[in-house]
Amino acid sequence: MALTWRLVWQMIRPGFLVVTAVACLLGFATAAASGGGFSAAKAVATLVLALVVHAAANVLNDYHDALNGADDANHQGIFPFTGGARLIQRGKVSVQDTYRLAQTLLVLWVPAGIVLAVFSGGGLVGVGLAGLLLAWAYSAPPLQLMARGLGELAVSMAWGLVVVGADYVQRGQFFVVAVVVAMGYALLVANILVVNGFPDALSDALVGKATLVVRLGPAAAAWAYLGVAALAHSWLVAGVWLQITPAAALWGLLSLPLSLLAAGQLLRYARQPGQLRPAIVLSISATVVHGLAMAAGLLVLRGG
Repeated sequence: MALTWRLVWQMIRPGFLVVTAVACLLGFATAAASGGGFSAAKAVATLVLALVVHAAANVLNDYHDALNGADDANHQGIFPFTGGARLIQRGKVSVQDTYRLAQTLLVLWVPAGIVLAVFSGGGLVGVGLAGLLLAWAYSAPPLQLMARGLGELAVSMAWGLVVVGADYVQRGQFFVVAVVVAMGYALLVANILVVNGFPDALSDALVGKATLVVRLGPAAAAWAYLGVAALAHSWLVAGVWLQITPAAALWGLLSLPLSLLAAGQLLRYARQPGQLRPAIVLSISATVVHGLAMAAGLLVLRGG
């Protein structure tokens, strides 16, 4: 069946791409705030490439969840946040259409990424290859990290790489501040995956996907979510206390109330996944606020 632009837009799940855009902005801010400079052309290229690989990963995930039956078995998902784009299940697109779109996005990404690396530095090749490997290995066999209890770790690593890579493109070398800032943001991105796992836990368990919620059970997973949120914000404070990151990065603590509210919802409704839409929205909001607030603080520092 023919894919229209509207269907392609739905397949890439654009609402989730905001976390990648914010990760790029955070990387640009760490570079600019510490004398790494700023090239608008490189920034645009970085943003586009990061969004393309994220979109490809979303489509690839829908393809493999169609093959393993996870999305077909999912009747408790909270659309549009969990359970995939649902276009295959609704008969709007075929499994092969989904696979071909993922292939097309990745084929476009590779040469463009090489060109950007030529103008930015060879280290970007390593970052790009690692990100590409994680995007593929998250869903695809034989690694299929999402089914082995490693999905949350893979997601955290992937979005940490986005921040570090965005900083590298501007700076031309790796820098410890970007790595430290990236880790807190990456942990909150991982928590989005954790909270999304609650509505999907039953179907995931049926097809053997060992997500954190499936492995720990809902009650323990809710406490794990709180622990990850606390670690993300404590990491930010520790980075400033150790004088690795500037004090302006503490603006990122504005996300802490949102994370705590989300954790409270999870602890209350862990066994009632239909009640968790507010927790999902709060988790996404916490991640976005964390990244934007840190970026704003770093840019204000640069301006001062």
